[in-house]
Amino acid sequence: MHDNLLKKYYFINSFDTNVINRQDKTTSFIYRDYSSSKFDITKILKIKTYLKKRGNKFLLANNFKMALKLKLDGVYLPSFYKKFNHLNYLTYSNFILLGSAHNLKEIRIKELQQVQGIFISSIFKKNDNFLGINKFKIISGYTRKKIIALGGISKKNIRMLNLLNISGFAGISYFE
Repeated sequence: MHDNLLKKYYFINSFDTNVINRQDKTTSFIYRDYSSSKFDITKILKIKTYLKKRGNKFLLANNFKMALKLKLDGVYLPSFYKKFNHLNYLTYSNFILLGSAHNLKEIRIKELQQVQGIFISSIFKKNDNFLGINKFKIISGYTRKKIIALGGISKKNIRMLNLLNISGFAGISYFE
């Protein structure tokens, strides 16, 4: 599996056209800003407009209603998002629903939340939820959802993703 065929997801927390312009048109952007408790709607709309002109997908993290209201391409539900109230809303046909998980229990929650793809982390980044390649393969085998690798992916270790049955990868350091 060649890395050009994998879908790419880039986590951003600010609107920087220089960083965005360095990415190709197949990269999807996920806006998450955990430093502020309120969403800056004007900033989100600026990013949406800019990315739409470029042809990139734009997802919002952790706010399903806002993503629908602003007609974004989708929403990303982090591992700590355990609610199911988003299932009560009607979505449009191309709306993308993604979630992240660190273990089997969280994978089951994301399946019940009816996400289309699950970010499993952390594959390379050595933090509290570090999995490594072998544990990643085992955990990802417990679901039929599309799997997206997350955590510590860089230009140096991108080729190791060929060992995995994944549909994409996400991160920050790879894109910078």
